[in-house]
Amino acid sequence: MLSIDTPPTQGAATGWDVPMEGAEDEVARGLIAQMTLAEKVEMMSGRGFFTQLAEDNRVWGARPYRAGSGNARLGVPPLLFTDGPRGVNREGSTCFPCSMARGATFDADLERRIGEVIGIEARARGCTFTGAVCINLLRHPAWGRAQETYGEDSWHLGVMGAALGAGIQAHNVIGTVKHFAVNSMENARFKVDVRIDERTLHEVYLPHFRYCLDAGVASVMGAYNKVNGEYCGHHHELLTDILRGEWGFDGFTHSDWVRGVREVRGAAAGLDIENPEPLVFGEALVAAVENGEIAEAVVDEACLRILRIQIRFARRTDPLPVYDERLVASERHIALAREAATKAAVLLENDGVLPLAAGKLGKLAVLGRLAALPNVGDNGSSRVKPPYVVTPLIGLQRALGEDRVLHADESDLVAVAAVAGQADACVVVVGYTAEEEGEYIIGDIALGADKDASPKGVGPRTSISDRPIGGDRASLGLPEEQVALIRAAAASGKPVIVVIVAGSAVMVEEWREAANAIVLGFYSGMEGGVALADLLLGQANFSGRLPFTVARDAGDYPFFDADADSIEYGYWHGYAKFDREAIEPRYPFGHGLSYTRYAQSQLRAWREGDEIVASIQVANTGDVAGEQVVQCYIGPPGVAAERPLSTLRAFTRVALAAGEAKVVELRVPLETLRWRDPTHHDWKLELGAYKVFVGASSRDLASVEVIVA
Repeated sequence: MLSIDTPPTQGAATGWDVPMEGAEDEVARGLIAQMTLAEKVEMMSGRGFFTQLAEDNRVWGARPYRAGSGNARLGVPPLLFTDGPRGVNREGSTCFPCSMARGATFDADLERRIGEVIGIEARARGCTFTGAVCINLLRHPAWGRAQETYGEDSWHLGVMGAALGAGIQAHNVIGTVKHFAVNSMENARFKVDVRIDERTLHEVYLPHFRYCLDAGVASVMGAYNKVNGEYCGHHHELLTDILRGEWGFDGFTHSDWVRGVREVRGAAAGLDIENPEPLVFGEALVAAVENGEIAEAVVDEACLRILRIQIRFARRTDPLPVYDERLVASERHIALAREAATKAAVLLENDGVLPLAAGKLGKLAVLGRLAALPNVGDNGSSRVKPPYVVTPLIGLQRALGEDRVLHADESDLVAVAAVAGQADACVVVVGYTAEEEGEYIIGDIALGADKDASPKGVGPRTSISDRPIGGDRASLGLPEEQVALIRAAAASGKPVIVVIVAGSAVMVEEWREAANAIVLGFYSGMEGGVALADLLLGQANFSGRLPFTVARDAGDYPFFDADADSIEYGYWHGYAKFDREAIEPRYPFGHGLSYTRYAQSQLRAWREGDEIVASIQVANTGDVAGEQVVQCYIGPPGVAAERPLSTLRAFTRVALAAGEAKVVELRVPLETLRWRDPTHHDWKLELGAYKVFVGASSRDLASVEVIVA
């Protein structure tokens, strides 16, 4: 992304003068042979976290954390950790839109470029290891950390997560995928036992993890929850049988922060590193080896996996000669954050009121507390503290001039009526903040998230340590006062554009008839207000598409219990459930409008070797340029086992000038169409007629048949 003026360096990613000769495992085993048992066990946990947190006034992410590895005597550096995925968890970092927003771009190239920036800024902050790649599946929109993942579809999750991981690791920062596995609820994450059958586990909740690991992401973070009665940190089937045995993963695993492993036997199950401190491993693991409870070979293998990855990365050439603070939140990085926010916003409805004509617009009412609030996402481990945040209000004031933009909020509906009455149109910003949804953090697990280090210029620090932070959402609708705000704006008789700030689906049934246009803006990052103004005023075109299904009735989603001790995760969720049950969603997966029109024709599909290939012509039949997201779904025969009527297996963005047409080709490997046979515990490709669907959403598709024999 940046020009290189001097020759790149080797080994700079870890600061390790690693031997450049000899196989990775050979070098690693040579180091392990020189270590005492205590030194090897020390490699298997983080160190100094709580002391460092206290020294940093309990500000999470103030410095890199030692998250495993390290041996000063032998010159082995520790893994130095930062979190994500909105950017590097440090003061002044570039803050991108949340992952769910970036999922709405359906743009893997953009996500890789974002990964590169995160890698660059991590290196500039002295970090060599990041937890930025969150790919847990969105089973239900109430999940508090929905904003940290990309959506409800496993294929989409894998493609986007792999792109982010590839970008991060291009700058020799070790990436990790999280949280392994079946982690899709927040409040009960430390206790819940998720019950799941083999097909559902392997076909729905694991494929995106394997996709990312096959693409080269080098480590895996475990989840807090139980799966079928066993904590993920002790889960031999997940950590060893599946991860290392079936998938052939050769990287390392590590726990989530505090309570990620409960017993020393987690090491024998395949957990390599306990973070952030040796609360369970440490001396207890040394003792377990000495008394024969755990074989020393278990410790040796864990150290081998850790060192193998460190050696691999240390031997790579750095793309840039220097990684320093001047690269953090640079102009190029900020421009990328703005591009992401622009591509992410989804135009859900529009009766023609948008785009607003700036030249004909007198005054614009921008309504709602959230319009003026810097609101980039939750306050958990994914928190980023950018140098500034452009709010919707500021973005529109910059675009139109402060004298043309009026503001009032839901605390005073009389003022709202007065402001709306003076304006030619109303933009109403509604939705949530970190108080309503996000990582659930309270009490002794707050780890500094109870200190709100606000970005410069947006207000004083406040302490919220007396109440929980985030958690699963209590409602899928808007707060009553925001619904009243929308209705008050509509009562003015002026056009109403509703902009929703949220991490996943929001029910619109209660108020949608009062709106002329509805935009899902997500948590749009530090440049979100600029992007929103460009979109509303027609300086940019909407191209975001929903990475989840929005229901008409909350009961159409799978059962959700935020305080469950045990819960069953079934095979059906998202658009597959809506299709199977013939439920009409309010907005289907993949939906999104534009300021132009697209037509698709000449769909063809055929088998070519080990792939199904689909070809379709996409035309821009409108009068402005735009980008269409072309989606390819496959419907298997479904005779050997019931399968979804269609599942996403390829997608791409295509840019088209007004009147332009292009032929788009999408390829689907046959191996991605297999189903898991629970009798033989293997994968089978069903022969027969496959339907190939290509279109603009999961409910706007043309289809042809391809025979797989």
